[in-house]
Amino acid sequence: MAECVTCGKQLHPERAEKYNYCTDRECQKRNAKGLLILAMGVNKAQDQYEVLNERTKDRVASGRYVEEVTTGTGAGTGTGRARGAGTGRSRGGSPTKPTKPTKPTKPRRPRWTKAQEDLALIHNSRGVRPDEIAKTLGLDTYTVTQMILAGRNRAKP
Repeated sequence: MAECVTCGKQLHPERAEKYNYCTDRECQKRNAKGLLILAMGVNKAQDQYEVLNERTKDRVASGRYVEEVTTGTGAGTGTGRARGAGTGRSRGGSPTKPTKPTKPTKPRRPRWTKAQEDLALIHNSRGVRPDEIAKTLGLDTYTVTQMILAGRNRAKP
């Protein structure tokens, strides 16, 4: 049977498959190792985290999580891109590759028609839930909720 490397107690066979120390508080404090976590910039409001294991180390090394350098004040966080790991910048903070000028974006049009919005507002004023309205209009619940909010905001002075 395997023994704890710290106190010498015998380990349960299932625990010995993964760990070489017992579950006593002192043994865990001495031997437990924390995980390295990689913060992935998903968007400006939220990050996604991944444990930095061999697979993610290989992905970072291959450049999959390299952040693109943008024009303006600094580097933006693109979808699925890592912060801090291979940011595409040298130590001095200057870009290591030339930046491309960005194209002006067009304003987004709503994904619904005025008639759909009117129907959604009518159903909502009668107490019908957004998921039921979505089934009626053949849209998803999120879009119906956005229609209702947009219609309410337009109606206010």
